[in-house]
Amino acid sequence: MAEAGRADAPMAEAPWLTIVGLGEDGPDGLPPASRAALEAAEVVMGAARHLSLLPDLAAERILWPVPFADGLPLLRALRGRRVGVLASGDPFWFGAGSVIAREFAPGEWRALPGPSTFSLAAARLGWPIERTACLGLHAAPLSRLRTHLASGARAIVLLRDSAAVAELAAYLAAAGFGASRLWVMEALGGPRERVTQARADELPPDGFAHPVCVALDVEGAGAVVPCTLGLDDAFFDNDGQITKRPVRALTLSALAPRPGELLWDIGGGSGSVAIEWLLSHPATEAISIEAHPDRAARIRINAARLGADRLQVVEGTAPAALEHLAAPQAVFIGGGLSETLLDHLTARLAPGTRLVANAVTLESEAVLAQAHARRGGELLRIELAQAAPLGGRRGWKAAYPVVQWKVVL
Repeated sequence: MAEAGRADAPMAEAPWLTIVGLGEDGPDGLPPASRAALEAAEVVMGAARHLSLLPDLAAERILWPVPFADGLPLLRALRGRRVGVLASGDPFWFGAGSVIAREFAPGEWRALPGPSTFSLAAARLGWPIERTACLGLHAAPLSRLRTHLASGARAIVLLRDSAAVAELAAYLAAAGFGASRLWVMEALGGPRERVTQARADELPPDGFAHPVCVALDVEGAGAVVPCTLGLDDAFFDNDGQITKRPVRALTLSALAPRPGELLWDIGGGSGSVAIEWLLSHPATEAISIEAHPDRAARIRINAARLGADRLQVVEGTAPAALEHLAAPQAVFIGGGLSETLLDHLTARLAPGTRLVANAVTLESEAVLAQAHARRGGELLRIELAQAAPLGGRRGWKAAYPVVQWKVVL
Protein backbone atom coordinates (compact mmCIF):
# COMPACT_ATOMS: atom_id res chain seq x y z
CA MET A 1 0.00 0.00 0.00
CA ALA A 2 1.32 3.45 -0.87
CA GLU A 3 2.22 5.67 2.06
CA ALA A 4 -0.53 8.23 2.60
CA GLY A 5 0.27 11.70 1.36
CA ARG A 6 3.36 10.62 -0.62
CA ALA A 7 3.21 8.02 -3.40
CA ASP A 8 -0.36 8.86 -4.40
CA ALA A 9 0.13 12.65 -4.21
CA PRO A 10 0.65 14.53 -7.50
CA MET A 11 4.12 15.93 -8.10
CA ALA A 12 4.32 19.65 -7.41
CA GLU A 13 5.01 21.74 -10.49
CA ALA A 14 8.56 23.10 -10.55
CA PRO A 15 8.90 26.89 -10.13
CA TRP A 16 9.23 28.76 -13.41
CA LEU A 17 11.52 31.39 -11.88
CA THR A 18 14.97 30.72 -10.41
CA ILE A 19 17.00 33.46 -8.67
CA VAL A 20 20.67 32.57 -9.08
CA GLY A 21 23.37 34.12 -6.89
CA LEU A 22 26.39 34.86 -9.08
CA GLY A 23 29.88 35.87 -7.96
CA GLU A 24 32.64 37.77 -9.74
CA ASP A 25 34.15 34.44 -10.80
CA GLY A 26 31.14 33.84 -13.03
CA PRO A 27 30.13 30.28 -13.88
CA ASP A 28 33.35 28.84 -12.43
CA GLY A 29 32.04 29.54 -8.92
CA LEU A 30 28.53 28.21 -9.48
CA PRO A 31 27.45 24.92 -7.90
CA PRO A 32 25.94 22.26 -10.20
CA ALA A 33 22.33 23.17 -9.36
CA SER A 34 22.85 26.82 -10.34
CA ARG A 35 24.60 25.88 -13.58
CA ALA A 36 21.80 23.45 -14.45
CA ALA A 37 19.16 26.12 -13.81
CA LEU A 38 20.85 28.57 -16.18
CA GLU A 39 21.43 25.93 -18.87
CA ALA A 40 17.74 24.95 -18.70
CA ALA A 41 16.46 28.54 -18.75
CA GLU A 42 14.63 29.94 -21.78
CA VAL A 43 15.31 33.48 -20.59
CA VAL A 44 18.06 34.94 -18.36
CA MET A 45 17.60 38.42 -16.88
CA GLY A 46 20.29 40.39 -15.12
CA ALA A 47 22.34 43.56 -14.90
CA ALA A 48 24.89 44.16 -17.64
CA ARG A 49 27.76 43.21 -15.30
CA HIS A 50 26.13 39.89 -14.40
CA LEU A 51 25.25 39.02 -17.99
CA SER A 52 28.82 39.74 -19.08
CA LEU A 53 30.11 37.10 -16.65
CA LEU A 54 28.15 34.29 -18.32
CA PRO A 55 29.33 32.17 -21.24
CA ASP A 56 27.19 31.78 -24.34
CA LEU A 57 23.84 30.21 -23.44
CA ALA A 58 20.92 29.11 -25.55
CA ALA A 59 18.66 31.32 -23.45
CA GLU A 60 17.40 34.72 -24.52
CA ARG A 61 19.14 37.49 -22.55
CA ILE A 62 17.22 40.46 -21.15
CA LEU A 63 19.02 43.38 -19.55
CA TRP A 64 17.49 44.36 -16.21
CA PRO A 65 16.71 48.09 -16.48
CA VAL A 66 17.52 50.96 -14.14
CA PRO A 67 15.79 51.79 -11.83
CA PHE A 68 15.41 48.26 -10.52
CA ALA A 69 11.62 48.50 -10.11
CA ASP A 70 11.22 48.90 -13.87
CA GLY A 71 12.35 45.30 -14.36
CA LEU A 72 9.53 43.78 -12.33
CA PRO A 73 6.83 44.27 -15.01
CA LEU A 74 9.18 42.68 -17.57
CA LEU A 75 9.68 39.72 -15.26
CA ARG A 76 5.93 39.33 -14.65
CA ALA A 77 5.36 39.22 -18.40
CA LEU A 78 7.64 36.16 -18.59
CA ARG A 79 5.50 34.13 -16.19
CA GLY A 80 5.15 30.57 -17.43
CA ARG A 81 8.52 30.42 -19.21
CA ARG A 82 11.68 29.01 -17.62
CA VAL A 83 13.42 32.14 -16.35
CA GLY A 84 16.68 32.69 -14.50
CA VAL A 85 17.38 35.99 -12.75
CA LEU A 86 20.97 36.82 -11.84
CA ALA A 87 21.76 38.51 -8.51
CA SER A 88 24.97 39.23 -6.65
CA GLY A 89 26.11 36.53 -4.22
CA ASP A 90 23.37 35.89 -1.69
CA PRO A 91 20.21 37.48 -3.17
CA PHE A 92 18.57 37.77 0.25
CA TRP A 93 21.31 39.66 2.07
CA PHE A 94 20.84 43.29 0.96
CA GLY A 95 20.14 41.90 -2.51
CA ALA A 96 17.35 41.76 -5.05
CA GLY A 97 15.88 38.51 -3.79
CA SER A 98 13.42 39.92 -1.27
CA VAL A 99 12.04 42.46 -3.76
CA ILE A 100 11.45 39.78 -6.38
CA ALA A 101 10.00 37.31 -3.86
CA ARG A 102 7.34 39.84 -2.78
CA GLU A 103 6.05 39.99 -6.35
CA PHE A 104 5.32 36.27 -6.79
CA ALA A 105 3.68 33.40 -4.94
CA PRO A 106 6.06 31.08 -3.04
CA GLY A 107 5.48 28.21 -5.48
CA GLU A 108 6.50 30.30 -8.48
CA TRP A 109 10.13 30.86 -7.57
CA ARG A 110 13.16 29.28 -5.97
CA ALA A 111 16.53 30.76 -5.00
CA LEU A 112 20.03 29.32 -5.35
CA PRO A 113 22.29 31.68 -3.36
CA GLY A 114 26.04 32.01 -3.66
CA PRO A 115 28.60 33.32 -1.16
CA SER A 116 27.75 36.84 -0.02
CA THR A 117 30.17 39.75 -0.26
CA PHE A 118 30.15 39.82 3.55
CA SER A 119 31.29 36.19 3.70
CA LEU A 120 34.03 36.77 1.14
CA ALA A 121 35.30 39.89 2.95
CA ALA A 122 35.29 38.19 6.35
CA ALA A 123 37.14 35.22 4.85
CA ARG A 124 39.85 37.51 3.43
CA LEU A 125 40.43 39.15 6.82
CA GLY A 126 39.77 36.20 9.13
CA TRP A 127 37.00 38.07 10.94
CA PRO A 128 34.21 36.21 12.77
CA ILE A 129 31.20 37.31 10.78
CA GLU A 130 28.82 36.77 13.70
CA ARG A 131 30.65 39.56 15.57
CA THR A 132 30.92 41.92 12.60
CA ALA A 133 28.22 44.44 11.64
CA CYS A 134 27.16 43.84 8.03
CA LEU A 135 25.36 46.77 6.36
CA GLY A 136 24.09 47.44 2.88
CA LEU A 137 24.74 51.15 2.32
CA HIS A 138 24.72 51.15 -1.47
CA ALA A 139 21.20 52.62 -1.35
CA ALA A 140 21.07 53.95 2.24
CA PRO A 141 22.65 56.91 4.08
CA LEU A 142 26.02 56.48 5.75
CA SER A 143 24.43 57.52 9.06
CA ARG A 144 23.07 53.96 9.33
CA LEU A 145 26.61 53.17 10.47
CA ARG A 146 26.52 55.69 13.34
CA THR A 147 25.45 53.38 16.16
CA HIS A 148 28.20 50.89 15.22
CA LEU A 149 31.05 53.39 15.62
CA ALA A 150 33.08 52.55 18.71
CA SER A 151 36.78 51.75 19.05
CA GLY A 152 37.30 48.03 18.57
CA ALA A 153 34.10 47.48 16.60
CA ARG A 154 34.21 45.99 13.12
CA ALA A 155 31.89 46.39 10.18
CA ILE A 156 31.63 45.43 6.52
CA VAL A 157 29.58 47.79 4.36
CA LEU A 158 28.40 47.54 0.77
CA LEU A 159 28.80 50.78 -1.20
CA ARG A 160 27.55 51.88 -4.61
CA ASP A 161 30.75 53.26 -6.16
CA SER A 162 34.12 54.96 -5.73
CA ALA A 163 32.58 58.28 -4.70
CA ALA A 164 30.74 56.53 -1.87
CA VAL A 165 34.05 55.11 -0.60
CA ALA A 166 35.46 58.64 -0.35
CA GLU A 167 32.25 59.81 1.36
CA LEU A 168 32.56 57.01 3.91
CA ALA A 169 36.15 57.95 4.75
CA ALA A 170 35.16 61.60 5.15
CA TYR A 171 32.16 60.65 7.29
CA LEU A 172 34.34 58.60 9.64
CA ALA A 173 36.89 61.40 9.96
CA ALA A 174 34.19 64.00 10.67
CA ALA A 175 32.69 61.76 13.37
CA GLY A 176 36.06 61.49 15.14
CA PHE A 177 36.96 58.04 13.82
CA GLY A 178 39.53 59.03 11.20
CA ALA A 179 42.05 56.58 12.70
CA SER A 180 39.87 53.64 11.64
CA ARG A 181 41.59 51.10 9.40
CA LEU A 182 39.83 50.50 6.10
CA TRP A 183 40.09 47.66 3.61
CA VAL A 184 38.54 48.74 0.31
CA MET A 185 37.66 45.54 -1.55
CA GLU A 186 36.83 45.57 -5.24
CA ALA A 187 35.29 42.71 -7.25
CA LEU A 188 35.84 40.14 -4.49
CA GLY A 189 36.18 36.57 -5.68
CA GLY A 190 36.94 37.41 -9.31
CA PRO A 191 39.96 38.04 -11.52
CA ARG A 192 39.65 41.83 -10.95
CA GLU A 193 39.82 41.49 -7.17
CA ARG A 194 41.84 44.25 -5.47
CA VAL A 195 42.19 45.15 -1.78
CA THR A 196 43.48 48.56 -0.64
CA GLN A 197 44.28 49.18 3.04
CA ALA A 198 44.49 52.68 4.58
CA ARG A 199 43.37 54.81 7.49
CA ALA A 200 40.08 56.59 6.93
CA ASP A 201 41.76 60.00 7.12
CA GLU A 202 44.55 58.88 4.76
CA LEU A 203 42.59 57.08 2.08
CA PRO A 204 44.34 57.48 -1.29
CA PRO A 205 42.44 59.34 -4.00
CA ASP A 206 42.63 56.40 -6.42
CA GLY A 207 39.33 55.43 -8.02
CA PHE A 208 37.73 52.20 -6.89
CA ALA A 209 35.76 49.97 -9.24
CA HIS A 210 32.23 48.65 -8.71
CA PRO A 211 31.32 46.30 -7.09
CA VAL A 212 33.00 47.56 -3.95
CA CYS A 213 32.72 47.01 -0.22
CA VAL A 214 34.69 48.38 2.72
CA ALA A 215 35.70 46.55 5.86
CA LEU A 216 36.49 48.82 8.79
CA ASP A 217 38.20 48.29 12.11
CA VAL A 218 36.94 51.27 14.07
CA GLU A 219 39.39 53.45 15.99
CA GLY A 220 39.11 57.01 17.26
CA ALA A 221 37.87 59.29 20.00
CA GLY A 222 34.50 60.22 18.51
CA ALA A 223 31.32 60.18 20.58
CA VAL A 224 29.92 56.67 20.94
CA VAL A 225 26.16 56.10 20.86
CA PRO A 226 25.45 53.83 23.88
CA CYS A 227 23.52 50.60 23.43
CA THR A 228 21.19 51.32 26.36
CA LEU A 229 17.93 53.25 26.32
CA GLY A 230 18.11 56.85 27.48
CA LEU A 231 20.74 58.54 25.32
CA ASP A 232 22.34 61.74 26.57
CA ASP A 233 20.23 64.76 25.67
CA ALA A 234 23.20 66.20 23.75
CA PHE A 235 22.57 63.68 20.96
CA PHE A 236 19.34 65.53 20.12
CA ASP A 237 19.14 69.08 18.84
CA ASN A 238 16.13 70.65 20.58
CA ASP A 239 14.44 73.90 21.57
CA GLY A 240 13.67 72.70 25.09
CA GLN A 241 10.83 70.43 23.98
CA ILE A 242 12.50 67.12 24.72
CA THR A 243 11.75 64.17 26.96
CA LYS A 244 14.86 64.31 29.15
CA ARG A 245 17.15 61.31 29.45
CA PRO A 246 15.98 59.74 32.75
CA VAL A 247 12.29 60.19 31.93
CA ARG A 248 12.89 59.00 28.36
CA ALA A 249 14.49 55.80 29.64
CA LEU A 250 11.46 55.13 31.84
CA THR A 251 9.13 56.02 28.96
CA LEU A 252 10.79 53.61 26.54
CA SER A 253 10.78 50.92 29.19
CA ALA A 254 7.02 51.44 29.55
CA LEU A 255 6.53 51.40 25.76
CA ALA A 256 8.52 48.14 25.57
CA PRO A 257 9.64 48.16 21.89
CA ARG A 258 9.42 44.82 20.08
CA PRO A 259 10.67 43.78 16.63
CA GLY A 260 8.25 44.60 13.83
CA GLU A 261 6.14 47.02 15.85
CA LEU A 262 5.03 50.54 14.88
CA LEU A 263 5.04 53.48 17.32
CA TRP A 264 3.02 56.66 17.09
CA ASP A 265 4.97 59.45 18.82
CA ILE A 266 2.38 62.21 19.30
CA GLY A 267 3.89 65.63 20.01
CA GLY A 268 7.34 64.60 18.82
CA GLY A 269 9.28 67.68 20.01
CA SER A 270 12.87 66.66 19.25
CA GLY A 271 11.90 63.14 18.16
CA SER A 272 14.00 61.59 20.92
CA VAL A 273 11.46 58.91 21.95
CA ALA A 274 10.67 57.82 18.39
CA ILE A 275 14.35 57.78 17.43
CA GLU A 276 15.34 55.64 20.40
CA TRP A 277 12.42 53.33 19.65
CA LEU A 278 13.92 52.82 16.17
CA LEU A 279 17.44 52.36 17.51
CA SER A 280 16.22 49.56 19.79
CA HIS A 281 15.83 47.13 16.85
CA PRO A 282 16.26 47.39 13.05
CA ALA A 283 12.80 45.91 12.44
CA THR A 284 10.88 48.57 14.40
CA GLU A 285 8.95 51.42 12.76
CA ALA A 286 7.86 54.81 14.05
CA ILE A 287 5.80 57.83 13.03
CA SER A 288 6.38 61.14 14.80
CA ILE A 289 3.45 63.58 14.74
CA GLU A 290 4.48 67.19 15.31
CA ALA A 291 2.37 70.34 14.80
CA HIS A 292 5.25 72.85 14.55
CA PRO A 293 7.10 72.82 11.19
CA ASP A 294 10.43 73.89 12.71
CA ARG A 295 10.31 71.06 15.24
CA ALA A 296 9.28 68.59 12.53
CA ALA A 297 12.35 69.65 10.53
CA ARG A 298 14.51 69.24 13.62
CA ILE A 299 13.14 65.72 14.17
CA ARG A 300 14.14 64.74 10.63
CA ILE A 301 17.67 66.09 11.17
CA ASN A 302 18.06 64.28 14.50
CA ALA A 303 16.81 61.02 12.99
CA ALA A 304 19.15 61.25 10.00
CA ARG A 305 22.16 62.04 12.20
CA LEU A 306 21.60 58.97 14.38
CA GLY A 307 20.88 56.54 11.56
CA ALA A 308 17.13 56.42 12.22
CA ASP A 309 16.24 57.92 8.85
CA ARG A 310 13.35 55.47 8.42
CA LEU A 311 11.38 57.63 10.90
CA GLN A 312 8.27 59.06 9.23
CA VAL A 313 7.45 62.60 10.32
CA VAL A 314 3.89 63.89 9.95
CA GLU A 315 3.23 67.60 10.38
CA GLY A 316 -0.13 68.21 11.98
CA THR A 317 -2.16 68.14 15.18
CA ALA A 318 -3.62 64.97 16.65
CA PRO A 319 -6.18 63.53 16.36
CA ALA A 320 -6.79 64.96 12.87
CA ALA A 321 -3.23 64.10 11.73
CA LEU A 322 -3.75 60.45 12.67
CA GLU A 323 -6.57 59.79 10.24
CA HIS A 324 -4.70 57.96 7.47
CA LEU A 325 -1.83 56.45 9.46
CA ALA A 326 -1.20 52.72 9.75
CA ALA A 327 -2.39 51.21 13.02
CA PRO A 328 0.33 51.15 15.71
CA GLN A 329 1.16 48.61 18.38
CA ALA A 330 2.27 51.36 20.79
CA VAL A 331 1.47 55.05 21.24
CA PHE A 332 3.33 57.72 23.18
CA ILE A 333 1.77 61.09 23.97
CA GLY A 334 4.46 63.59 24.83
CA GLY A 335 2.53 66.72 23.89
CA GLY A 336 -0.99 67.82 23.07
CA LEU A 337 -2.60 65.63 25.74
CA SER A 338 -6.36 66.10 26.14
CA GLU A 339 -9.46 64.12 27.00
CA THR A 340 -10.55 64.43 23.37
CA LEU A 341 -7.33 62.86 22.14
CA LEU A 342 -7.51 60.01 24.66
CA ASP A 343 -11.15 59.32 23.78
CA HIS A 344 -10.25 59.25 20.08
CA LEU A 345 -7.35 56.86 20.65
CA THR A 346 -9.24 54.46 22.89
CA ALA A 347 -12.11 54.33 20.38
CA ARG A 348 -9.87 53.81 17.34
CA LEU A 349 -6.95 51.68 18.48
CA ALA A 350 -7.09 47.90 18.43
CA PRO A 351 -7.31 45.96 21.71
CA GLY A 352 -3.83 45.18 23.00
CA THR A 353 -2.31 48.48 21.86
CA ARG A 354 0.07 49.90 24.48
CA LEU A 355 -0.46 53.56 25.39
CA VAL A 356 1.95 55.70 27.42
CA ALA A 357 1.33 59.38 28.20
CA ASN A 358 3.48 61.84 30.15
CA ALA A 359 2.13 64.95 31.88
CA VAL A 360 3.90 67.90 33.51
CA THR A 361 1.17 70.53 34.06
CA LEU A 362 -1.57 70.26 36.68
CA GLU A 363 -4.19 70.30 33.92
CA SER A 364 -2.66 67.38 32.02
CA GLU A 365 -2.09 65.53 35.32
CA ALA A 366 -5.81 65.78 35.97
CA VAL A 367 -6.56 64.29 32.54
CA LEU A 368 -4.36 61.30 33.29
CA ALA A 369 -5.77 60.84 36.78
CA GLN A 370 -9.30 60.70 35.34
CA ALA A 371 -8.21 58.34 32.56
CA HIS A 372 -6.58 56.04 35.11
CA ALA A 373 -9.75 56.01 37.21
CA ARG A 374 -11.88 55.10 34.17
CA ARG A 375 -9.61 52.69 32.31
CA GLY A 376 -7.09 51.37 34.83
CA GLY A 377 -3.46 50.81 33.92
CA GLU A 378 -0.52 52.13 35.92
CA LEU A 379 -0.03 55.70 37.12
CA LEU A 380 3.53 56.69 38.04
CA ARG A 381 4.85 59.96 39.47
CA ILE A 382 8.49 60.61 38.57
CA GLU A 383 10.35 63.10 40.76
CA LEU A 384 14.01 63.75 40.00
CA ALA A 385 16.62 66.05 41.47
CA GLN A 386 20.21 66.79 40.48
CA ALA A 387 23.08 68.00 42.61
CA ALA A 388 23.79 71.70 41.95
CA PRO A 389 25.87 74.47 43.56
CA LEU A 390 24.21 76.00 46.61
CA GLY A 391 26.33 78.90 47.81
CA GLY A 392 29.71 77.39 48.59
CA ARG A 393 28.26 73.90 48.91
CA ARG A 394 25.91 71.63 46.94
CA GLY A 395 22.23 70.92 47.19
CA TRP A 396 19.47 69.14 45.32
CA LYS A 397 17.76 71.01 42.47
CA ALA A 398 14.41 69.40 41.76
CA ALA A 399 12.97 69.14 38.24
CA TYR A 400 9.26 69.41 37.56
CA PRO A 401 7.62 66.10 38.47
CA VAL A 402 6.29 64.02 35.58
CA VAL A 403 3.18 61.88 35.82
CA GLN A 404 3.16 58.88 33.52
CA TRP A 405 0.16 56.74 32.63
CA LYS A 406 0.64 53.33 31.04
CA VAL A 407 -2.25 51.19 29.88
CA VAL A 408 -2.96 48.32 27.52
CA LEU A 409 -6.18 49.09 25.67
